[in-house]
Amino acid sequence: MNDRTPNFGLIIVGDEILSGKRADKHLPKLIELLAARGLQLGWAEYVGDQPERITQTLKRAFASGDVVFSCGGIGATPDDHTRQCAAKALGVELQLHPQAEALIRERMQDIAREQGVPYEPDRPDNIHRLNMGVFPRGASLIPNPYNKIPGFTVGTVHFVPGFPVMAWPMMESVLDTYYTHLFRRGAYLEKSVIVFGSMEATLTPLMEDVEREHPKVKVFSLPSVDHPTLGRHIDLGVKGEPDDVEPAYRRLREGLALLNVRTGPELVRP
Repeated sequence: MNDRTPNFGLIIVGDEILSGKRADKHLPKLIELLAARGLQLGWAEYVGDQPERITQTLKRAFASGDVVFSCGGIGATPDDHTRQCAAKALGVELQLHPQAEALIRERMQDIAREQGVPYEPDRPDNIHRLNMGVFPRGASLIPNPYNKIPGFTVGTVHFVPGFPVMAWPMMESVLDTYYTHLFRRGAYLEKSVIVFGSMEATLTPLMEDVEREHPKVKVFSLPSVDHPTLGRHIDLGVKGEPDDVEPAYRRLREGLALLNVRTGPELVRP
């Protein structure tokens, strides 16, 4: 990883999302998990169950240096391709991870006990289940507190199942295990003002001036045409470290005063 603070990315794999059979829940959850740690999601991609497209998506993720979560496709059914595509994207072979094998066998024994039947390690379906522990060479494990079947990590790309009940605690564990040095609780601020009766094109030069004069902040403009109480307006503001936001916001308000636009409430979001 280089010296810059990495972006956080999300890849969601599965035809069922793109077809509408299931609604994605991972995007809002990861945004929530990151926000609780003072972090933001930089990008997200959805990809169906086409191996070549998954491989190309993962190649970009591995090359990016970003912290990326990939959700879905790590099972052992014919439509699960993510493990194989990750290995292809990395140019390495797949292999049964010994710790993953132990965890999967432990899970199979748990199921046998729950069902009151003997554990048969050489039964064909049990042997097939070991494929869920076949990962790209060099991968490390992500513990799965729900059913012990692990996900895996290569570099800063982290692979978890598509099931939220498994994926979400696994993503949270990854963040709290590997990225605490990036957490910025209480060190991020958004400050904005509601602007009435103006167009974004009119405000753009001011936004560019603020970003040029205060390069450590980002200026944002969120227009709304049918807000139930404010009606048509623009939520115009700056975001970044509190010490950087305050002077940039003052500059923004000064510029709005010169434009003689009508403003409404101020909004502050930590």
